[in-house]
Amino acid sequence: MNAISRRLVVGSAVITLALTMAACGKAGDKSGSSDDKGKTIGLLLPDTVTARYERFDRPLITKKVQELCSDCKVQYDNAAGDAAKQAQQVSSMIAKGVKVLILDAQDAVGIKSSVQAAVDKGIKVVAYDRLAQGPVSAYVSYDNEKVGELQGQALLDAMGSAATPQSKIVMINGDDADPNAAEFKAGAHKILDGKVTVAYEQSGLWKDTVANQKVQAAITSVGKANIKGVYSANDTMAGGIATALKANNISVPLTGQDADLTAIQRILAGVQSSTVYKAAKPEAEATAEIAVDLLQGKDFKSVADTTKKSGSLNIVPSKLLAAVSVTKANVKDTVLADGTYTAGQICTADYATACKENGIK
Repeated sequence: MNAISRRLVVGSAVITLALTMAACGKAGDKSGSSDDKGKTIGLLLPDTVTARYERFDRPLITKKVQELCSDCKVQYDNAAGDAAKQAQQVSSMIAKGVKVLILDAQDAVGIKSSVQAAVDKGIKVVAYDRLAQGPVSAYVSYDNEKVGELQGQALLDAMGSAATPQSKIVMINGDDADPNAAEFKAGAHKILDGKVTVAYEQSGLWKDTVANQKVQAAITSVGKANIKGVYSANDTMAGGIATALKANNISVPLTGQDADLTAIQRILAGVQSSTVYKAAKPEAEATAEIAVDLLQGKDFKSVADTTKKSGSLNIVPSKLLAAVSVTKANVKDTVLADGTYTAGQICTADYATACKENGIK
């Protein structure tokens, strides 16, 4: 083969290889092409101590996104309760080229500059469960003040005739960095004020250990015989509170929120009087639908059918769902009927008797 022929063969091979590589890129290879990045949705959740996030929210959102957009990818990370870490995760999502970011803020105020940085790069931000400050495109959650009202009413109902203006209760609220905590608190006070006396009120930071310590302090301050009920803003903290109450031989109504499996078990056993069930599936699926609509440039207002003003005064298209109070009386009609848990999951050996007494099988 002469030199000219060799050059023709080599040139032809290079062109063929280039065309082949281009064709592979267009076929949707997941190696990080610009086409691939264009169909990536980021998902950032705030902590690992709240059972629902890893158990329900993450898999439900991921599944729904992939049902609606088969070639979309979901990039996931969890802040593990660290606001600074979550800010770094937003920066990482920006660098990875996500086009939509679903964000459940660990610190709704502190994350504002990160939200702005993402939006400045053309990323649409969907606030999930907690309304982050900054120019978010949409927000999906439950009506959080009404959640607080449900909690307050459930506590009064459980207290029965002991619910008098002189009766002293303890309130353990959520983390002040979470805007939902303020709404739960406001809703609960709307129901409780004037009906009972809030003798001790502190933040438990959504942590069972902190809530336990706060209730121990409340027992010292108020006196164990004087505490007639305990408001806990969520089930994680209720677990720590229940331990403190048991250690001091105190048996009083105790609220919660999130319908954690352990909370359902405590309710059936008579250790916790109520929780609030915020079904993860409708919240997760509405969020995924909005995220995919934003990715594809579609109108999402049929899903986000109301608005909410954020702490930064942004008016945000929103979807606010209705929650349900759960007691012994309706465990079967809520978390069991919805398939959130099976009877087998609830009725472990330690709770077999409680399940039988409450008709759970």
